[in-house]
Amino acid sequence: MKLTRRKLLATSSSMFAVAGLTSMPAFASLTDDAITELTGGAQMSEGGVSLTAPEIAENGNTVPIGVDAPGALEVTLFADGNPVPNVATFKFGPLSASRSASTRIRLATTQNVIAVAKMEDGSFQMAKAEVKVTIGGCGG
Repeated sequence: MKLTRRKLLATSSSMFAVAGLTSMPAFASLTDDAITELTGGAQMSEGGVSLTAPEIAENGNTVPIGVDAPGALEVTLFADGNPVPNVATFKFGPLSASRSASTRIRLATTQNVIAVAKMEDGSFQMAKAEVKVTIGGCGG
């Protein structure tokens, strides 16, 4: 086999592509890592947080999300299919009338939206909702 410049370029570019795909971490593991960093590895329970999200979002650029967490000091939203999973953090002071917030977020594809709340007693509560996105908001 004669090695030409064209064959060398084709072989090396395909090797770089395969190496790049195998070393790229999954977005879900990025979310797990971010949640572990936030909680310090503490156990989370479900039930103390109410997450409101549409079942189907026609446009991933503006997906309305609401969260209600009575007794929370802060609530962090994660989207496990986005390149950067940490979407928003809401901090509540001791004089906050209600511990709820709403915003619009951008979602790349159909994915889970996760709300993690740090409660006043130091525990962590979690809520999760799957949002089906028909048109992606992150360049998709």
